[in-house]
Amino acid sequence: MPRDSLGAGGRRFESARPDGTARVGVSSATRSLACTAVDVTSSVPELSDRRALGMLGGLPEADGFDVRFKPLRYREKPHLAAETDFSTHAITLRVPEPFLPFGEVVAYGAKRRPGRSLRFIWLTEGVTFRTPREVVRFLYLHEFMHVYLHRQHGRGMSAETTCDRFALRNYRKREVTLADARQAMKRQTNG
Repeated sequence: MPRDSLGAGGRRFESARPDGTARVGVSSATRSLACTAVDVTSSVPELSDRRALGMLGGLPEADGFDVRFKPLRYREKPHLAAETDFSTHAITLRVPEPFLPFGEVVAYGAKRRPGRSLRFIWLTEGVTFRTPREVVRFLYLHEFMHVYLHRQHGRGMSAETTCDRFALRNYRKREVTLADARQAMKRQTNG
């Protein structure tokens, strides 16, 4: 069953926890990326299955996971929403309908504040999503990173800032590789 939780920056991401012990005793077979075709389906009226697949062109495949596009009917303003369900191997991307350009504040890291206590300052960046393609690519990369972390490190249900950092750095790129995913695991300091 999916579990609602707030992602970095206060956005709602629903993540499903896998059955069994994902973090303890993960075998090397579980950690390797499988080679299975990805099934893409869309129930968004203006977005055919073929066009939805085209939006994901150049992005790494979440092998073994079906990708579903569903409309997001918002009440006040568009926002980001996606879900990865590890038990059914499905990634659901919600496309705002009707689509209007909107902005989000994306938290990509945290910096420790000086002092004796453990306090942090969120490092954020404002992003304006002008097209449904940008939203789809950002959401898919975020959810792909959850799958990647789950398979490679056994911790796919957490690490929201890592997933946001990966999506933020790469959603406008034409080609995204697994090397980009590994790079996103390291927070780069600016200046």
